[in-house]
Parts: sequence; structure tokens; C-alpha cells
Amino acid sequence: MMEKQNKSVIPGCLFIISAPSGTGKTSLVRALLESGIDLSLSISHTTRAPRSGEINGTDYHFISREVFTSMLQNGCFVESAEVYGNFYGTSKQWLTETMADGRDIILEIDCQGAEQIQRIFAQSVSIFILPPSQQVLAQRLHSRAQDDPAVIQRRLAAAREEVSHIQDFNYIVVNNQLEYALDELICIVKAERLRKHRQLIKYHSLISELS
Repeated sequence: MMEKQNKSVIPGCLFIISAPSGTGKTSLVRALLESGIDLSLSISHTTRAPRSGEINGTDYHFISREVFTSMLQNGCFVESAEVYGNFYGTSKQWLTETMADGRDIILEIDCQGAEQIQRIFAQSVSIFILPPSQQVLAQRLHSRAQDDPAVIQRRLAAAREEVSHIQDFNYIVVNNQLEYALDELICIVKAERLRKHRQLIKYHSLISELS
């Protein structure tokens, strides 16, 4: 019973995943959530239209520009950004309450948003996903058939800018084959859960008994 009480007060981990568009981070995040490793997904608010197969409240909270602007003015977002003409924002209240409840969070976000998040949540764990090559990245963007050629070229140019921020991240994973990249993500999550400051809280009674 004591172990459960101690565990409940351990703040949750915040795992930030960033990558250039087309790297496969959304597929990786989905696979990570389905792996049974027990993570809560942070669902961003956005003004962009849903893509085919996307579900409101599951992939994003799809809202109007007017609603987004109102939430922004009321300080509801811990970070926000404009990407390709659309606005994105992460709920400050949800992140704070979820971590205070001891639940670990995974947040899929661009480099600009990751920087804002890390300034506020200094203990967050940042992971950058790389494609195996520029050629593969271009192939993945074209195969999605979701954007016109001009948008694809902008995304490729943006990828170079995002990779320039890679030094700011704690971990780097190359998504060549999804199953291997997924294994590496799972290793990162498990390792971070074993950090000394978390284990000292979780096993406080045991350590006191043994010392």
C-alpha cells in the first residue's frame, strides 16, 4: 500500500517528439501508444482542416480561428505557433494537471513549440526523429498525396531548418524501419522512468528501511 501512495506523488514525465514533416513521427507515436507502455497523448488544438481519417478529439481538437484567438488571449496555451498558415496550440491546464496526477505524457510538436515547452517544463525529455535520408523524406512526402508540389517543396526546405535545432534535443532516433525506431523510443521512456530523482521518491520507504 505504501508503494502505491509514494508512486502517486511522482510527477509525470513529459516526452516531446519533434521531426520534419514526412519523417513518420505520427506513425511512431501511434505505435508507441499502442505498445502498452502507458502514455497519455497530448492532443493539440489547431485551426487547420482535418485530413482524411483524422478524428476530432483524437488526432487534434479542430477549432475555428476565432475560438483559437480567444483561447490564446485568455492564456490557455503553454505554446502556440503558426505552421503553413494554420495555428496550433497546447493546453497549459491539461499538461499541468495530467503530470501532477502522475501520468506520463507524449507530445508531438514542431521545433518551435518544443523550445517553448522546454522553457516552462525544464524536466521534459526531448526526442528528435530523423529520416534515413533526404531522398526517403521526399519520397514519403510525395507518397502521402496530401499536398501539392509547392507545399512539398516548402516542407523539404523547412526540414533543413528543423534539423538545425537538433542540438537542443536530448535524444535522436532515425526512423528507417518503424519497428526498430519504436524499440528505441520504448527504451528511452523506460530509461527516463528509472532516473534517480524519480526512483528516490518511488522507493523512499525501501531506501529508508535499508539505510
